Amino acid sequence: MADGNLPGWEPVIQIQQDMSEKPVSGEYKATIPGITKTGTGGVVTPKQTLKVNTNTSTGNFDVYEPNLFGDKPIYSYNASNNKIVEKDKTLYKQYFSGTAGAAQLNNTNKLIKESTLKLAKNDAGSNPTPEKKKQLDDLKKSDGYKSTANKSSTDPNETPVGPAETGEVFGGTKTTGFGSLTYPLDLGKTKQDVIKFTMLEYKPSGTGATQRAGTSARKSLSGKELPEGRISAGTVVLPIPNGISDTNSADWNDNPLNAYDAAMAAAAFKGITEGIGKGVEDLGKTFTAAGGDENFKKGGGALFAGAATGTNSAAILSRAEGVVINPNLELLFNAPTLRPFSFIFKMSARGEDEAREIIKILNFFKRGMSPIKTESNLFLKTPNTFKIQYLHRRLGEGADHPYIGRIKECALQSVTVNYTPEGQYATYSDGVMVSYEMQMQFKELEPVFNSDYDGLKGIGY
Repeated sequence: MADGNLPGWEPVIQIQQDMSEKPVSGEYKATIPGITKTGTGGVVTPKQTLKVNTNTSTGNFDVYEPNLFGDKPIYSYNASNNKIVEKDKTLYKQYFSGTAGAAQLNNTNKLIKESTLKLAKNDAGSNPTPEKKKQLDDLKKSDGYKSTANKSSTDPNETPVGPAETGEVFGGTKTTGFGSLTYPLDLGKTKQDVIKFTMLEYKPSGTGATQRAGTSARKSLSGKELPEGRISAGTVVLPIPNGISDTNSADWNDNPLNAYDAAMAAAAFKGITEGIGKGVEDLGKTFTAAGGDENFKKGGGALFAGAATGTNSAAILSRAEGVVINPNLELLFNAPTLRPFSFIFKMSARGEDEAREIIKILNFFKRGMSPIKTESNLFLKTPNTFKIQYLHRRLGEGADHPYIGRIKECALQSVTVNYTPEGQYATYSDGVMVSYEMQMQFKELEPVFNSDYDGLKGIGY
């Protein structure tokens, strides 16, 4: 649909019995230029013109396709319940199906509403009667016109206003003031389970060898309240996406320790704990006791031969005797691991307010993961971190979902945004993309420990 608002509004005229013409109170008509139609066989016909009749008393309107034998109704809009009724399903599908069609429908309705509200204000005049004032107020409060009436301007000759600059909307510093964001906007009216992202100011863990200052602050972020000393920069609440999962793992490594290495290690350990002399003494006793064992001699000879010649001692022994030194191989715990988490969200705006919310959400994550300059530019501060919660809303607004694994405080490592997830470039009249797909990669700041499960119901972590 072409940019700009609907031109050429004029009153609907009714022919009287005496053949005179009289405007119908509160009813206006106009044409809608620049509409694309996708007909039979996928044939696309751009720059079509539709007709609209609107009622400034009720806010209801009807959209038609012009026809020599009588205009064909496509759909009607009811402002009281914000619902569309399809009058001709075939025509409706040809104009308003698919992603691009949905954007076209949204733009059409938005511009009709803005013009209807302006016409209603003109009808009421600068000094409206109580009846006219109540009629205008009722229109503004109706479900279909609330967001339109709340705009600072509804002049049908104005250029549509795009999303506000995110920096101006958020205000404050570069690390706070993001507010509480939700997609879709009506998510709060449902009892649907959700995922909540709370942006936090990073808290360093400290450098103490036995007591890390930040550990206690990061130990538990479950529940509605944040621990003392943690600062929230804002929140985003979204529907739980498909494909959620977690992987708990530990790092275990194969570790050999043959008899010779074990003897040397035992002597070294004793030398450190009880003195070098004690370690050397014990090593001498070990080799003296084993000196009568021919196998021990052969193994020791292979080790020294390998060291002297720079060859593999195991290969020397295998070639000479057809044996190898028993490595006493064992799987040993090496370290805990940090869990990664990946989420994909697809967001499609159903109106201007929702489009603005999506833009703010994208900015929230992109800005939150970015490093922060100090005033001197000498150092960079650590980016904000995130508390991630699956919320089971039937247990309460801040209740963690007991049957999905909890997540510790995370760093956001990457954000990937696909601006054309439908496979084609499509925007609303103000330039906002019809759909956005956001993929995020998080990683926990610290491992999950056995004690973290204490007192938790359900799965835990």
